[in-house]
Amino acid sequence: MNARTPALASKAPNMGTTIFTVMSALAAEKKAVNLGQGFPDFPCDPKLLDLVNDAMREGLNQYPPMTGVAPLREAVASKISTLYGRHYDPTSEITVTAGATQAILTIILAIVHPGDEVIVLEPCYDSYVPNIELAGGVVVRVPLTPGSFRPDFDKIRAAITPKTRAILINSPHNPSGMIWSQQDMLTLQEVLAPTNIVLISDEVYEHMVYAPNQHWSAAHFDGLAARAFIVSSFGKTYHVTGWKIGTVAAPAAYTAEFRKVHQFNVFTVNTPMQHALARYMADPAPYLELPAFYQRKRDLFRQGLSQTHFKLLPGEGTYFQCVDISGLQVPEKNLSEADFCKWLTTDIGVAAIPLSVFYGNGFDQKVIRFCFAKKDETLLAALEKLKGL
Repeated sequence: MNARTPALASKAPNMGTTIFTVMSALAAEKKAVNLGQGFPDFPCDPKLLDLVNDAMREGLNQYPPMTGVAPLREAVASKISTLYGRHYDPTSEITVTAGATQAILTIILAIVHPGDEVIVLEPCYDSYVPNIELAGGVVVRVPLTPGSFRPDFDKIRAAITPKTRAILINSPHNPSGMIWSQQDMLTLQEVLAPTNIVLISDEVYEHMVYAPNQHWSAAHFDGLAARAFIVSSFGKTYHVTGWKIGTVAAPAAYTAEFRKVHQFNVFTVNTPMQHALARYMADPAPYLELPAFYQRKRDLFRQGLSQTHFKLLPGEGTYFQCVDISGLQVPEKNLSEADFCKWLTTDIGVAAIPLSVFYGNGFDQKVIRFCFAKKDETLLAALEKLKGL
């Protein structure tokens, strides 16, 4: 008998390996300081680990409810109410997910029908477009304003058609670190008011907003909250990106549709970690103090970069710092962003991410992204390597 592997018609013919995987592998190969992929190189709070161990030893190791354990959903609802003034019913409007990436895919699979249009604002996180395409949706790309990365509402308005099902926004914004202002959110509310467009608000960096800025969640605004799925991430907030635990808050009718897909996607999420997070959230200090924690790292990194010829872009939020390479005193500044990042990793010993990968057309504006969610010694080691540029 001849063994035969039938050929597949790819559902994702244009999808390659993510830039984060590529650059992290190159950094490891070249033993470079990895400021590319967005994860901390320092540990989480030992108290949180102790709470996980406690939950495991208490026997909390079997399937939890599909929606997430009740104490965690209640803790999330309480936090949203306290910070943003919006009450979500933990039973019918909060769901625990296997990270924010799964949450966004599940939202899109739940609401987007073949042929529906979904607006994304570029540069955008690299999972958004594949999610929409896998759901059979049509991606409508609207650029944020080059340089400032602020929303261009004239272009957003122009992109809306009768087929527009959803718009996906991200603030604080990855990759630029830009924060949507209160006026931005009010304008978005005005733009969406006469439509049936669903808002998907990716707020995973909600606790990394630096003075004098403020995070304006979609939950703050009646007209947005009523049509929004709001996504958050414990991994980003508590320095445990590998745990892959997030949440979705949405009106009950939206949550019901979301859960139909969620239950047949991941079904549920790691039990002992959910219980540990619920107990840990009894103390709000870790997330309330997070802006100051990361602002100090941002300022340390920015101070070091100010001694180079990199042009610093504003760093309002997230743990990313973008820089313009066009003023560098090296010939490699004329390379594409992607090739420059490969050179920077290979020859200088510091890994970064090109912003061009966050655009569908590969728009190259000579801007790259560093991650400063690192130990001080890691940042100082990177700055030592970059100081000659």
